[in-house]
Amino acid sequence: MIDHHVRVHPSADRLPRDGQLAWKLATVATGTPDAPDLDPDAAAMAVNRVIDNAAVAVAALRRRPVAVARAQALAHAAEPGASVFGTAPGTRVPPEWAAWANGTAVRELDFHDTYLAADYSHPGDNIPPLLAVAQHTGRTGADLLRAVIAAYEVHVALVRGICLHEHRIDHVAHLGAATACGLGTLLRLDTATVYQAVQQAVHTTTATRQSRKGEISSWKAFAPAFAGKAAIEAVDRAMRGETSPSPVYEGEDGFLAWLLDGPDATYTVTLPEPGEPRRAILDTYTKEHSAEYQAQAFIDLARRLREKTGPLGLVRDIVLHTSHHTHHVIGSGANDPQKYDPTASRETLDHSVPYIFAVALEDGTWHHERSYAPERARHPETVALWRKITTVEDPDWTRRYHAPDPARRAFGGRAVITLEDGSVIEDELAVADAHPSGARPFSRPGYTTKFRTLTEGIVTPDNQDRFLNAAEHLPELESRRLALLFPDVDTSPITAYDARLPKGLF
Repeated sequence: MIDHHVRVHPSADRLPRDGQLAWKLATVATGTPDAPDLDPDAAAMAVNRVIDNAAVAVAALRRRPVAVARAQALAHAAEPGASVFGTAPGTRVPPEWAAWANGTAVRELDFHDTYLAADYSHPGDNIPPLLAVAQHTGRTGADLLRAVIAAYEVHVALVRGICLHEHRIDHVAHLGAATACGLGTLLRLDTATVYQAVQQAVHTTTATRQSRKGEISSWKAFAPAFAGKAAIEAVDRAMRGETSPSPVYEGEDGFLAWLLDGPDATYTVTLPEPGEPRRAILDTYTKEHSAEYQAQAFIDLARRLREKTGPLGLVRDIVLHTSHHTHHVIGSGANDPQKYDPTASRETLDHSVPYIFAVALEDGTWHHERSYAPERARHPETVALWRKITTVEDPDWTRRYHAPDPARRAFGGRAVITLEDGSVIEDELAVADAHPSGARPFSRPGYTTKFRTLTEGIVTPDNQDRFLNAAEHLPELESRRLALLFPDVDTSPITAYDARLPKGLF
């Protein structure tokens, strides 16, 4: 691996393009080994994430943001085009619109993969635009695998090296760059073209974190889909010879100087050497529960603690000791009153660890729909318990969150439950049970079980088998068979739901 040191340069420096971060990211895309030489573990994990994405997308087909994105996509037609989750076989739309619809479906339930380091990310958000362009351009399953692994490599490197949230910049800014690189790998573009596309993608997908603050709206699901769509369009323009704001990261009026640490900013981004196996995808992890990743361990901890607490009406207060990130993003340190509001949106509730811990403690389980139902959130006993729960930052948990060794990194915390009689119950959990270092790490059977569970009643068992067989043989799939990565569903209830939506421009 090579450490690349990135800092702001005045325009007078005329920083050569091969000294710019965007160029170095592009070389990761254009230097990815061909499919036969892919790291087998990384390739197997990429297949897992294709399965994971399809599971959560199908489960979200009848949710409003997904239906809106799908309706917008279906207003456009293309040949050959790309498939859209929840539509009839053979339906095709332009790849950028397929990326929009499918990316929203994948992200809606907050239920797919994650990587946490200096910043946050959901690297699986790269897959919808890559799959869409692979279909449209006739690429094979092996081509798609190479592209996914390259996009993850770039995404993880940026998330490790550059913190966005400290400056209230949304994490999809890293996603746009990663997707552009993955598309460069998929299409076997030259480094100069990918370099221009990366800069356009970063420039057009940078936004504030207000999409994840206060009363969180449906834009949280649309934001990564927008980044994927923008990356496709950036690649198209770059292929046509158009250039971009440059250097987008290091320029004196650029990304680092004005949106992040300022003119004196310095960052280190670590990237693989030419020919070095791309294995960053193996450092990422998926979710067993449909909630913000930093709540995963607290759900598992709550399920364990409920055996010790007795009647929850006797609880005086609960304090969750955790990292800076968890306290300030999904805890009481965010200072968002909406995180304690029983009428809050689902998007807000899945970013409220006090709510999540209360429901998991009461129910001993977590469900992607029932746990967020309005009647569930408004249950009087739940509201009473919920408002007794606060978070505090613990420096030790913050240190463990940023541990250099991924195997020692911790995203959980310690729960201190004080009862009315003054007695105290304590327990802690460092990582979720499904984490690679957890009690029950997800492997291929975990992904297939998650897929079958989430698609039950939506995809028939025969069609579940058909999809899983295609996904598990992704390296051998011919281009025409990429459509098999979209499970067949009964479209009649989906069409009926879509028909009730208000109409837009398209």
